[in-house]
Amino acid sequence: MENRIASVTRKTKETDITVTINIDGKGTGDISTGIGFFDHMLEGFAKHGLFDLTVKVKGDLNVDGHHTVEDTAIVLGQAFLEAIGDKKGIKRYGNMILPMDETLVMSAVDLCGRPYFVMDAGFESPMVGDFDTQLVREFFYSFSYAAMMNLHLRVITGFNDHHKIEAMFKALSKALDEATTYDPRITDVLSTKGAL
Repeated sequence: MENRIASVTRKTKETDITVTINIDGKGTGDISTGIGFFDHMLEGFAKHGLFDLTVKVKGDLNVDGHHTVEDTAIVLGQAFLEAIGDKKGIKRYGNMILPMDETLVMSAVDLCGRPYFVMDAGFESPMVGDFDTQLVREFFYSFSYAAMMNLHLRVITGFNDHHKIEAMFKALSKALDEATTYDPRITDVLSTKGAL
């Protein structure tokens, strides 16, 4: 099968973003958002999901990181949705319980075409590096809706905010890797409706 690749560009008065993703990659990341911690999270997302990911962002960081993070999530979600195509033959569902030191995070996804987002996580610090922890919810919400997926994220244990956020990105990428994997027993889409 051919690699599932998509590239999406979005330009507004607040951000100029281009994202390219190869679902069937090897985990290489070329990330530049202007927010160091966010770059680190997206690099981990690519590496652990085995996605080849290029993200180039020019945002209004003189204001704050909100538009950069939210709009990047939207473009990444759009690229992901385009890359997975008609969803024929894929497992559709994926989940991961991922440990990172004292932190344990659960992620579950359904690539059903009906967006929904649930997150159970709290943060002790307002910032991790140059990243506003309020933007964690904004990122995952915007990504899940742009990608038309059902996404649940829960921090089961943990106290270090860096670990919690990083484990969330990694757990999501592992769940998506599973959900996008082909299963030879699935000859169409995995739905009684016949469509996703």
